[in-house]
Amino acid sequence: AIGHRVVHGGNKFSSSVVITPAVIADIEELSVFAPLHNPVNVAGIRVALKLFPNVPQVAVFDTAFHQTLAPYAYLYGLPYDLYKQHGIRRYGFHGTSHRYVSLKSAEVLKRPLGELEIVSCHLGIGASLCAIDHGRSIDTTMGMTPSDGLIMPSRSGSIDPAVMIHLMEKHHMSPEQLSTLINSESGLKGLSGISSDIHEIEAAAADGHHRALLAHKAYCYQVRKNIGAYVAAMGGIDVLAFTGDVGETSATVRSLACQGLEFMGIKLDEEKNRNLGSVDNFAIISADDSPVTILVVANDDERLVAWETLRSIERNALLLAAKPEEAPIPVEISAHHAHLSQADVEKLFGPGHQLTPMHELSQPGQFACEEQVHLVGPKGRIAKVRVLGPTRKETQVEIAMTEQFKLGVQPPIRQSGDLAGTPGVTLEGPYGSTTIERGVICAQRHIHMTPEDAMRFHVRDNYVVRVRIEGERQLIFGDVVVRVNPAFRLAMHIDTDEGNAGNIQTGMLGYIEEIQSRH
Repeated sequence: AIGHRVVHGGNKFSSSVVITPAVIADIEELSVFAPLHNPVNVAGIRVALKLFPNVPQVAVFDTAFHQTLAPYAYLYGLPYDLYKQHGIRRYGFHGTSHRYVSLKSAEVLKRPLGELEIVSCHLGIGASLCAIDHGRSIDTTMGMTPSDGLIMPSRSGSIDPAVMIHLMEKHHMSPEQLSTLINSESGLKGLSGISSDIHEIEAAAADGHHRALLAHKAYCYQVRKNIGAYVAAMGGIDVLAFTGDVGETSATVRSLACQGLEFMGIKLDEEKNRNLGSVDNFAIISADDSPVTILVVANDDERLVAWETLRSIERNALLLAAKPEEAPIPVEISAHHAHLSQADVEKLFGPGHQLTPMHELSQPGQFACEEQVHLVGPKGRIAKVRVLGPTRKETQVEIAMTEQFKLGVQPPIRQSGDLAGTPGVTLEGPYGSTTIERGVICAQRHIHMTPEDAMRFHVRDNYVVRVRIEGERQLIFGDVVVRVNPAFRLAMHIDTDEGNAGNIQTGMLGYIEEIQSRH
């Protein structure tokens, strides 16, 4: 098989795909967003198809990893119709690299990827940072095109859009000239007036070259600033990782990017960092007492492209084999609710109180209770939220996005029970109240199934799939996590916002369209 790394997949591709004429046409159409990359990608694909016509070929998209960004993270402050009609939004790039870094981080720490908060710094010919929260990209510095974001070796990164208007009106620059300016003549090269090579700039800065010093400081400042922003976005950090040519070879960039971040738990061992030579696999350069692990990861996204290629071919074969036996999955709408610890039950309803079952839920052993609580956040309150039983070790509250605004909290999208770094809320009951420091989430779309169901659908626990739901309007939901347990009963759960948006009701049927990822 042959795998092709393709820079821009837009909204159409959330995972790698086997290449067909329709896929090639889509990649060509998206060249408007990546004029320096997609046409070259297509040329390579056509040559490979001509030379190896009988070999399966797969497109692995740089943008696919970032399809988990929430709308508030990927939308620009432009009229919404520009996004809906023309796809003007942030897409993000270097997805294969950032995903590889996340997997390597989990391997090094010997911890599940689903519990880590990672800031990945891909610093090379292009440069971007990515906030990876429990295995999901939630923000990244590049935008609609690879020209956005950080200062790069020859790309400008983010600039005031009015600068472009000024250059067109006052300096009569054409779109082609502007494209050359921001992609080939800016960044480190434009600021220093010397080179786009970080090592040449560092040598000149060491000799006292003022513009080289300025360019280097501006570059490192933007990296450090965005590391801090992403720690804030995730509410914490476990791993800070550097990769790419600059990230792997410039000890000075790594040092300046980490300076002043000790209050975030990021403590660099300057000696380890300074003495680090070439990196074959990975190296740990954090201090022994650093709460955050600082890694240098040898860029090997080609390995991930190869892995994705094999995965895509296997997935395609499985889907073709499974298509004649396509089985429906019942869809259920999950309204806001609270799972309480016994300690909080007694604070809210009185000493010794036991939850009162009202009716059973679809999942065996789960039940809705007679008890209800009121939620109180910094901004407002939500009354009469149903409690679900049985009790848990830790209280958890699940709400929809519209309710987040009402309460004034911003919970992340998480699987049930994954509460690290989540906001808290006050719960009021008839006996008293309790304030939890964490525990409010927006539940990730998920499917409950037994091991027998999983074999039938060719999936495993924690796979992420795309599901087609039949109704008045056919809709496809991505980012649906599979949860496998012998005690489960087959059902897909979405929240009330998603149900209302698609006019979906409990009892409708869903069908697995494809496997997005396998954690």
